[in-house]
Amino acid sequence: MPELPEVETVKRTLNMLITGKTIESVQVLLPRIIQKPSDTQIFETLLQGQTIEAIERRGKFLRFVLSDYVLVSHLRMEGRYGVYPAEEPMERHTHVIFHFTDQTDLRYKDVRQFGTMHLFPKGEEMVQPPLHKLGLEPLDDSFTFDAFSKRIAKRTTKIKPLLLNQEYIVGIGNIYVDESLFLAGIHPEREASSLTRQELLLLHQAIIRTLHDSVEVGGSSVKSYVNGQGEIGLFQHQLKIYGRKSESCYQCGSEIYKTVVGGRGTHICLTCQPLKHPSKPLKPKK
Repeated sequence: MPELPEVETVKRTLNMLITGKTIESVQVLLPRIIQKPSDTQIFETLLQGQTIEAIERRGKFLRFVLSDYVLVSHLRMEGRYGVYPAEEPMERHTHVIFHFTDQTDLRYKDVRQFGTMHLFPKGEEMVQPPLHKLGLEPLDDSFTFDAFSKRIAKRTTKIKPLLLNQEYIVGIGNIYVDESLFLAGIHPEREASSLTRQELLLLHQAIIRTLHDSVEVGGSSVKSYVNGQGEIGLFQHQLKIYGRKSESCYQCGSEIYKTVVGGRGTHICLTCQPLKHPSKPLKPKK
C-alpha cells in the first residue's frame, strides 16, 4: 500500500499535471470505487464543469480540490493515477476516467480494485468519514515534539502498532515505521509508556527524517508503486532494515531478524534495538 511519501509524490506530480484543468465529463467503469455519492450517475454529473484548483493530501488520502467540491481518493493497495492524451487507448484495469476540456484524461487504474473515492461539498470532507478521525500529520509544522509525545507517551500499546494507527499519526505505514524505529534504536515491541523522553525525542526526529528523505527521492517502489507520470520511487535503495531479513545490519553487522508485531511483518536488529535497553542516539546524517 502506498504510504505517506508515495502519496505525497503523487500529489506533487498531479499538481504539476492537472491543476487548472476543467472536467468535461466523467466515466465510472467500476461503480464500487465510488463510495459517495452511492449513485455513480450523480457523481459523474456533479463533476461536469468543475475546475481542479489543487491536489492536497491528508494522511494517505488525496484531496482533489475542485470549484465546488472536494474529491477524496484512497489508492489502497495498487491504485494509480495517470494523465494521457484522450485518443490514447485505455489500458486494462482502468476504472474511472476524468475527461478534460483540453482533450486529455486523468485515468484511475487499480488492479486489486480496493481504491475508493468520496465526493463532498467543500468543507464537509474534513468532518465526515474517511478523514474525520485522522491523527497528526508528520510532515506538517503542527507535528511538534510536544504534540507527538502527548499522543503516545502514556499509551500501554506496543509502539509499532501505535505508530501504525492512523488516528494517532497518519501516513507512516509498515516500511517507514520499521525504518524510523531502527533509526531511533527502539524495539517495536516496547510499550509506548516505557519510552523515556529522550527516546521519544529520538523517535520524533527519526520519523521526520525518514519521511523527508523518502519524499525527496519519490517514495519507495517496493512493489508496484509509480507516480502520476509512471516513474518509480527510489527510497527502496536507501532502506536500512525493511526487507533485509537475514542480511547484515549496516550499523553493527548483526543479522537482521524478521518477526510479526501487531499482525505486520517486522524487521529488527536485536543489537541496535534491544527490547530492554536505552536507545542509542541518532547517527549523523551522511
